[in-house]
Amino acid sequence: MAATGSLPLTQYPTYSKPPTSQKPHKKPLFSLPKQTFPLIFSFPIHRSLNYPTKPPRFLPLCDSLQDNIVQNIENPKKLLLPNAHSRQILSPESAPRIFIQDPPWISALFWKGLYKMTNQTVKIEHKEIEKRKYNLLRRRQVKEETEAWEKMVEEYRELEREMCEKKLAPNLPYVKGLFLGWFEPLREAIAKEQKVQKGKNKKLRAAYAPHIELLPADKLAVIVMHKMMGLVMGAEEDGYVQVVQAAVHIGVAIEQEVRIHSFLEKTKNYQRKQIVDEVQGASKEKEILRKRVNSLIRRRRLTEVQKLVKNEEIKPWGRDAQAKLGSRLLELLTETAYVQPPIDQSGDSPLDVRPAFRHKFKTISRGPGQKIKKRYGVIECDPLIRSGLDKSAKHMMIPYVPMLVPPKKWKGYDKGGYLFLPSYVMRTHGSRKQQEALKGVNVKNMRKVFEALDTLGSTKWRVNNKVLAVVESIWASGGNIAGLVDRNDIPIPEKPYSEDSTEIQEWKWSVRKANKVNRERHSQRCDTELKLSVARKMENEEGFYYPHNLDFRGRAYPMHPHLNHLSSDLCRGVLEFAEGRPLGRSGLHWLKIHLANLYSGGVEKLSHDGRLAFVDNHLDEIFDSAENPINGNRWWLTAEDPFQCLAACMNLSEALKSTSPHSMISYLPIHQDGSCNGLQHYAALGRDNLEAAAVNLVAGEKPADVYSEIAVRVHNIMKRDSNKDPATNPNALLAKLLIDQVDRKLVKQTVMTSVYGVTFVGAREQIKRRLEEKGHITDDRLLFSAACYTAKVTLAALGELFQAARNIMGWLGDCAKVIASENQPVRWTTPLGLPVVQPYYKSERHLIRTTLQVLALQREGNSVEVRKQRTAFPPNFVHSLDGSHMMMTAVACRDAGLYFAGVHDSFWTHACDVEKMNQILREKFVELYSMPVLENLLESFETSYPTLVFPPLPERGNFDLLLACTFFCP
Repeated sequence: MAATGSLPLTQYPTYSKPPTSQKPHKKPLFSLPKQTFPLIFSFPIHRSLNYPTKPPRFLPLCDSLQDNIVQNIENPKKLLLPNAHSRQILSPESAPRIFIQDPPWISALFWKGLYKMTNQTVKIEHKEIEKRKYNLLRRRQVKEETEAWEKMVEEYRELEREMCEKKLAPNLPYVKGLFLGWFEPLREAIAKEQKVQKGKNKKLRAAYAPHIELLPADKLAVIVMHKMMGLVMGAEEDGYVQVVQAAVHIGVAIEQEVRIHSFLEKTKNYQRKQIVDEVQGASKEKEILRKRVNSLIRRRRLTEVQKLVKNEEIKPWGRDAQAKLGSRLLELLTETAYVQPPIDQSGDSPLDVRPAFRHKFKTISRGPGQKIKKRYGVIECDPLIRSGLDKSAKHMMIPYVPMLVPPKKWKGYDKGGYLFLPSYVMRTHGSRKQQEALKGVNVKNMRKVFEALDTLGSTKWRVNNKVLAVVESIWASGGNIAGLVDRNDIPIPEKPYSEDSTEIQEWKWSVRKANKVNRERHSQRCDTELKLSVARKMENEEGFYYPHNLDFRGRAYPMHPHLNHLSSDLCRGVLEFAEGRPLGRSGLHWLKIHLANLYSGGVEKLSHDGRLAFVDNHLDEIFDSAENPINGNRWWLTAEDPFQCLAACMNLSEALKSTSPHSMISYLPIHQDGSCNGLQHYAALGRDNLEAAAVNLVAGEKPADVYSEIAVRVHNIMKRDSNKDPATNPNALLAKLLIDQVDRKLVKQTVMTSVYGVTFVGAREQIKRRLEEKGHITDDRLLFSAACYTAKVTLAALGELFQAARNIMGWLGDCAKVIASENQPVRWTTPLGLPVVQPYYKSERHLIRTTLQVLALQREGNSVEVRKQRTAFPPNFVHSLDGSHMMMTAVACRDAGLYFAGVHDSFWTHACDVEKMNQILREKFVELYSMPVLENLLESFETSYPTLVFPPLPERGNFDLLLACTFFCP
């Protein structure tokens, strides 16, 4: 017999059954138990040498000296684990075993490999979950874009069925009740029109006949009703919309739906009324079409090939076709839609049923304050509709909302943004020259612009439900606080019994003023309802996205119009980032500064320490605002931006009351705003030291305030004028009246817009509104005179302080005049490669005859507007520069791992990342103006217009841009 301690070479060891804890896990392990003892593999050593007659087949064990033993242990997938077949390969008899302990490093490697495998499994499963979630959201997004009108049709069908079953109208909101009453008559009228046009000889058909047949009658009816009511809601005047505007809007909406409808019809062979999960569905359809075409070509059936290819791409209709179709559908709406007031309970009076819409002609001035008037055809809605509309506008919202998945990446003029809805990289408003410039530019040259738009569109947002609940409560109780409009109209003054002409005139003025206020309130109520309707729709979503595009100057905007972060305090307060980050020590610091900035009222101009002290001194009010915003002391209502201030109060309160404020997750965007950003760009172009200091391009103990500086200068000028003799100086009395009303707020808007080409009339209207808000001057004529005087003084004070900026503005205007006098539009390319063409051409009237009336469509002519090209170029050029800076910053923040949102000259990120963003935006500002911007512009002009002579560049200062360390003052 062999010795107990020896292992004969002919002896075959067997694996023992492993402990249960070492079985491979079916579920991922998130943590492994800490090993407190060495791992032991047992090898039984048999004393007898009885061999089996047929040796079993097995894999030989690797020796510990084998080269790949470490690799096998680190990769447990390749590690040979015991199983049922290798449990016993010799005699089934029990035998004494010798246990040989593996070295500790083998145990460590095994556990390390098992952890890697488990972690990899978890990551794979997490990716699968995320992919499934994305596909689900994507399907919903496709449905939102492609089936919006179809869902509305089904809703009205269901309401009709319910009405018929119950033999009475269901209890509906006002707007839905109107739509239900109009839907069936309008649908029948459209269906009849479709049938009539189809039965006519081709030569006798109306011009709109080919287009009215492209959609079902019920879908056309829904589009017409919703579009018309949407236009009425947004109408500035008293419940009427110009026929041209309404007809074109309806035609555009129908053309858009025809494209989507056409796509759905082409895919119905795959799944009826099902939208393909992936965008590649369209490419699959094209592949099938391509094969069909190739097959027909081989069989030389060229006629069928031409038909297929022709039908593949739908050609744009053009304004004429859109207007003709829209006009006819409007006519059918006016013939079929009726409205009636609530039934008189007495039952004595007859039913007052009258048309909901009337077509009439109205004399309208071409613009505010202009005496030239023209006669336009309008569609006027009945006052009953208007009175009930702003109380239930939310019920007519068509569900085109922010996207549930990230937008498509931009790859061309019309390639990007929404999945199916028409999306264009720029809002050209029909400018042919601008469209040609964009389509002609090499896509590689637009790479930076596309990248920036994709970055802005990839920011994920969500609704701040706490703030939304407060908004809803205030709105339900009548509004009129926190910047919300009053939900009630002001009463119209009764006509006096007196025959005194002065009293009658004053009464007429007061009636006109009351009507104007009520029209404005109606418009604001409708706007608020639309914003809230989107917020309600998105409040339970995990997150959503805003696809962005550009205006013609290169400024970025969200494509969704209602609830977005570029809008009012209401929208900004209700929105927050969908992904949060821990505050950290610096984040808590910036959150407090942000709250002080939102409170405003002069607090935002204190030093950092002063703003922090302000917040610390008002912690009780902040906590009360967060815990009891409606019934508490409501300190947040005294802020300049109340809803944003409330959101900051809630965030700060939660942080300070937590056990670890610095580790609290914050979703609140923190803003860093420019100091009169237009003047900052002019100061960087002009390199003037004084102007640079005035707009915070130079560091100081506390931020400089250019608005306060101008207010002081205006006050000094008025003080001098007030001391003059009123007999020889008519402004002396106005100066005495206004001297105590001059403050920062009075001049701020005019100073802000001065570099963007504000005219004297524009400045006068801005200041007039501020004086009205103060309420010291009630006489309208005196208010007008005071606004004229203050505007003149404010513009004079601006010219004194910003002489270098004025010189550059003058040079830009002179260059534009040289170009425009040759009947050429001003063109330039932004530092990011975006081509810009000013769209100011004299319009040409194009008359088209429709069934409703003769429409005068405005078309872009061939002659430029010289004056507009000159006056608009300086502000447009500066806008293109601030847009470039914002987009450069967006991409750099993305590369640095920051969440980012931009609102022109206001840059947003998480509190913990503010300092990093501040550094980036300053670096990008210096990078932008380290380029020879004006020199490049002059060179491009001389290259594009070699026969023209341009004025020399204006003299500039010696300001060092590297000192621009407080460019954005928080």
